[in-house]
Parts: sequence; C-alpha cells; structure tokens
Amino acid sequence: MRVAFSLAFLMVLLLASFTAVAQRVEGDRARGQGVYSAEVPVNGQGETERGNAFARGLAEVLGKMSGDRGAASRPGIGPELRRAKEYVSSYDYRQDEGIGPSGAPSYRTTLVVRYDEGRVNELAATYGLAVWPQPRPKPVLWLAIDDGSGPRLVGLPQSNAARGVLDRAVARGYRLGLPGGTAAEQAVVGSIWRGDTAAVARASQRYSPPMQLVGKLYRSRGGWTADWIFVDGGRVLSRWSHSGADARQVMITGADGAADALMRRYARPGRATSPAGTYRVRVIGIDSSGDYLRLSGYLQQLGVVGKITPLRATPEAVEFNIEMRAGPTGFRRAVAAGSVLEAVGGETGLAPPDDGDPSTPPLPAPTPSVQTYRLR
Repeated sequence: MRVAFSLAFLMVLLLASFTAVAQRVEGDRARGQGVYSAEVPVNGQGETERGNAFARGLAEVLGKMSGDRGAASRPGIGPELRRAKEYVSSYDYRQDEGIGPSGAPSYRTTLVVRYDEGRVNELAATYGLAVWPQPRPKPVLWLAIDDGSGPRLVGLPQSNAARGVLDRAVARGYRLGLPGGTAAEQAVVGSIWRGDTAAVARASQRYSPPMQLVGKLYRSRGGWTADWIFVDGGRVLSRWSHSGADARQVMITGADGAADALMRRYARPGRATSPAGTYRVRVIGIDSSGDYLRLSGYLQQLGVVGKITPLRATPEAVEFNIEMRAGPTGFRRAVAAGSVLEAVGGETGLAPPDDGDPSTPPLPAPTPSVQTYRLR
C-alpha cells in the first residue's frame, strides 16, 4: 500500500528542485556523477565562467575521491584549483528544464566536466589526500518524515521526497538506496522514530550491504529537525542532528554525515610522499636576467611552492631556499609535469634551509644534500 505525503510538504520539496528534460545523457560518467566527474551549474558558456566552473568541479572531485569535504581547503590545493583547466579531459553543456517557485518554466545550464584520472590521483598523492577505494557501498536510507500528520516512511514510490539527500550522496562520491516501501517495511516507522537500529537492521536484511542510514525528519520550532544514525553491520558508527528552516537543506545533512562516517572507517589515510618544509635547490643553466625572470615566474605559479628566498648566485648556478608544501618529492613531480625545469642526477638527499647569510661563501659545487635542476 502506498502512503501519500501531504500535498503541502511535497510541493515544498518538488518546487525547490529541477527536473531534467529527456535529453539528459544516460550513464554516470556522461552525467558527471562518477568520482572523476562533476556537474556544475553555470550562468553562461563564456571562458571566465567555464574556468570558475572547472575549479568548483575539481574541488568536488577531490572531495568525492577522498571522502573529505574539506579536501579543497588543504594547504597547496588552492593554487591547483586555479589551474583546474589543466586537469580537464573533456566537458560539455546540458540544458535542464523545470518549474520554478512561481510555476513558470525555468531553465538551467550545467557544465558536465570529466577530469583526467591519472592527474587527479597524482595531485592527491602529492598533497597526501586520503583515498576512499572503489567500489563503494550503497547503504539503505530508512527515512521517516512527520510533517504534522504523523511519521511516514520514504520508500521507492516517494523517492522524489528524498531527492535532496540522494543527490547529495552522489555529490559526496557514493549512493544511497531506498527500501521498496512494502506494507511490512511501512511498519518499521515506529522503530525508526524510537531509534531502534536493531529492528531497522532486521528489516533491512534483504538488502546489501548491511549498512543503514536511519533518519527522522520532523517539524520543530522555526522549521525542521533531522536526527540521524549510521549503522554498519549492526554497529552504530555515528549519530548527529541538524535543524534549519529549509527541510531540503536539513535533509541533505544525512548524506554528509554518512559520507563522513564511511570515510573515517574505510578511507586509506593520505600521506604526502615527503614532508613539507623549506629545502635548498640549485638551478643551473641560467644564462641571462630573462632566464632568471622566467624561472622566478614559473616557481611562483607552482601550487607546491610557497615562499622563495634567493641565497646566492655564481656564474654556474643560482641557489634558493624554497618552501615545498608537498616536500621534495611533490616538488619533483610538479616540475616533471612541466617543461621549464628538469632534475639533474638521481634522488638527492634533503638539505636543511640555508640561512641566507651573505657572509657565507658560495658553494663551488652541489653537495649531495642539495637538489639540482637545470633550466630548459
């Protein structure tokens, strides 16, 4: 038996969302829903708007691949986002049509971006981002909503009512499933409301994997409140609540909390390939002031580079103290991806920073602890 939601509540949810027209391309990868793809709403198809969308999409991809919603704010990632175009493998636009709050037709343009998997993985390794392996689980969402007329289960027939939380899960790099909504499952509402996770887990035995996101959404003073419990194999991993004026925004906190719990349990901790710090670098092949300016400009635009302090110059080379946000290995990776510098020799040791004291005599030749590069 299908349970009807109140018309008022459904209108709040449905009018807040867009319905894609039939020309939406099928498939996760084509729709920008894969881990290395993103869908970004844009106001136009100009180059500046597209460049900003590339950066927002790359930030979303880093969050999806790592499970860390703060991945884009990690040190050093900001400059990489400004170079997001270099990580794009392909993109296209999609036009969505829907009904706005006034009932009039509304149109929205979305940029669907696919990023180069290898380059994104290299970026994650350079900055030590966590890796959330694939394939990823699809927990069952057991959500009951009380809009004032008593709690009701959101099953497959009412999937539009849960669209916000389902879409948010996709944006975080995983999916949520809904129960079929049979009469027996409708009876689980009382267990959801009491927070009886054992009873919900028993009702969920026919679904795989044995993970449940259990939530109740109800009216509260000033708006709505959602209480959430995430269960994995019968074990409660996390509990959280959220309140707000917008039911849709309150609802999506379920997907965020579940993603955070899954990441803490299953993501492999990220570790930068070498420690961040300030290291000494020797550059040869600088034959003119123009060469020096080209080198300086190149170093300043590298995301892995922070403060640059010139130390000494000889006819043979120039030495710097360079703050390396991803350590020497990350610096070498970034340089190898470009065409301005090339490493000289094999792996080198790591030098402590030089204090830049002008009374220190210039080094006549590189020591084993100084990284040496040649300007191309």
